[in-house]
Amino acid sequence: MYYSSDVIRKLDAPVLTRHDIPYNAALIFNAGVAKYNGKYVMVFRNDYGDAEAERLDGTSIGFADSDDGIHWNVSPKTCFTLRDDEIGRAYDPRLTVIDGVCYMCFAVDTKHGIRGGMAKTTDFENFDILSISAPDNRNMVLFPEKIGGNYVRLERPMPVYSRGKDRFDIWLSESPDLEFWGRSRLVAGVEHVPFANDKIGPAAPPIKTEKGWLTTFHAVERDESRGKHGWEDSWKKMYYAGVMLLDLEDPSKVIGMSKEPLIVADREFEQKDGFRQDVIFPGGMVLEDNGEVKIYYGASDTVECMATANVDDLLKLCLE
Repeated sequence: MYYSSDVIRKLDAPVLTRHDIPYNAALIFNAGVAKYNGKYVMVFRNDYGDAEAERLDGTSIGFADSDDGIHWNVSPKTCFTLRDDEIGRAYDPRLTVIDGVCYMCFAVDTKHGIRGGMAKTTDFENFDILSISAPDNRNMVLFPEKIGGNYVRLERPMPVYSRGKDRFDIWLSESPDLEFWGRSRLVAGVEHVPFANDKIGPAAPPIKTEKGWLTTFHAVERDESRGKHGWEDSWKKMYYAGVMLLDLEDPSKVIGMSKEPLIVADREFEQKDGFRQDVIFPGGMVLEDNGEVKIYYGASDTVECMATANVDDLLKLCLE
């Protein structure tokens, strides 16, 4: 059994739940968070429906801002929704700020596979969609600056034929313009993570340190003996957050990685009455001037939480 790392300090309650939302909301989780124009900004996944009846009707993306990163003011309406004859929904947003523009990566469910999208905004009301990938790819996160003259993102392709069901890894791609992506290469595979036997993938967008790009990732352990852990009749997976350090000049190279999970669902509010229990999924990471790192994560696919750690402690975990 795993527990959250000693370097992690969790808040005593979620920072956002369905009860904080002024419109229909059943599950609030997997948010992207960044600092932008003097405020903390958050885009969060909202699965709406009837939580008491354990029924979901659809998905949208909402917006909130904050002065301290803990107490959030939620916009009175959703900020982003994609749905047409081909696209079913957009979800799991991630935020990266580059040169005064906020870029949002998101997943897209379509009739012909899961795709990864990217859009830009300056007001969180109007979004310009820059690209949507071919299937099957998702969990994209954008680095906060160009590297070697190109934009860079981490992503998780889903090659079910070459690797088997749920044997997914972390890859990196580059782009000159945020529309055309290539030079794709492997960053880390499931077999490189001691606490994963199912799949791994990106989590929060990387932050830059003197020793390298620090980034969280999600790691999944499957246990076929597990029974009912949430709304579904059987939930066999446990999601953990890990942390790793990537080379500054070539972030496809892993300098170091935590040997055990960074964050585990080990608090009551992270597990009780959750849609899918034992799930931790980071989507935002903010480095403060004093070295504190705020890590935002979805818990049990139900609520949005926050933990803090010192950047030096996180680096030490990667380099031990």
